[in-house]
Amino acid sequence: MKNLNKLFLIVFSLIMTTSLYSQNKLNISESSLNWEGKKVTGSGHNGSLQFGDSNVLMENGKIISGVFSVDMTSLTCDDLTGKGKKSLENHLKSDDFFAVDKHNVASLIIEKVVNNTASGILTIKNISHPVSFSLLKSNEGYTADLVFDRSKYDVKYASGSFFKNLGDKLILNEIELSANLKFN
Repeated sequence: MKNLNKLFLIVFSLIMTTSLYSQNKLNISESSLNWEGKKVTGSGHNGSLQFGDSNVLMENGKIISGVFSVDMTSLTCDDLTGKGKKSLENHLKSDDFFAVDKHNVASLIIEKVVNNTASGILTIKNISHPVSFSLLKSNEGYTADLVFDRSKYDVKYASGSFFKNLGDKLILNEIELSANLKFN
């Protein structure tokens, strides 16, 4: 009888857990991830990246945790065309920036969400650091805005953290990411 009660308790707990929590897969084709980097002069560039396999755990329709992967080989520059576009994309993918041939996936683990602020671990070039960012629910899914310091991820090119006297060639360390997330 004790074993039957334990079994009933386990089954009941599983049923309650699956009704309170649901796992949702990111709809990669309908979600977007955009980046923007700026120089000290105020000019800069922007582009996009594609998500890879990504899942979140939701409670009562709200994200409580998640794992997102980003395909770094998909990195594009959207404000240039022609040779300039191709040249900048190749440079951003090179060892000067994100070393995409060696580190083709970046990831974000959301550990918790409190009052529309998510916190977790961002990993780029196999280097991980804690981050926090806004995560807002919308009618269509979620929007997220995250700013990270590229110098913490060994992205050195024209960074004032690594080089001095760059003048107007200085590229700011802060990279802005904005995402629109839609789930299946």
